[in-house]
Amino acid sequence: MAAASRLHRLLAVAPAVLICLALLPQAAAAEALLTLERSRGSFATGDPIWLLKLMDGPRTVRTWQAASGAANRQQLDRRWSPGNGAPLPPGSYRLGTPEPWGQDLWIDLQPEFSTTRSALGLHHCLPGVGCICLPDRQALRAVAASVQKLGIRRLQVLN
Repeated sequence: MAAASRLHRLLAVAPAVLICLALLPQAAAAEALLTLERSRGSFATGDPIWLLKLMDGPRTVRTWQAASGAANRQQLDRRWSPGNGAPLPPGSYRLGTPEPWGQDLWIDLQPEFSTTRSALGLHHCLPGVGCICLPDRQALRAVAASVQKLGIRRLQVLN
């Protein structure tokens, strides 16, 4: 009888305990970030397709086709030759907040490693000439909305 009484008391307070647990802060979700990696595909212009991915931890949430560097510039030095039109160097970048840029948007990219490259960003264009270029303006708006909504502040160029 005593065991039944303890169980009854436990069941009586269980909803309150569950409510308290629900109010506790959740463990921080994995930091959302963008990654960029070269694919095997090409646009009709011959420019390689790079994949810009919105990541939530190990999970790919969304993928957009992008360009980085012109087709004939893919093998040039990516770290120490500013203005040569090569793709972005591999590494980690801080993302700025989306801002107007003419009729489009610009998202500033600040390398977190030594390089002589500067004025790097994510914007609308094709072919790519050294930044991350999204040939589809709707994709650019979707990326910008994700950056703002999720507070994404990091991009990782993988290859």
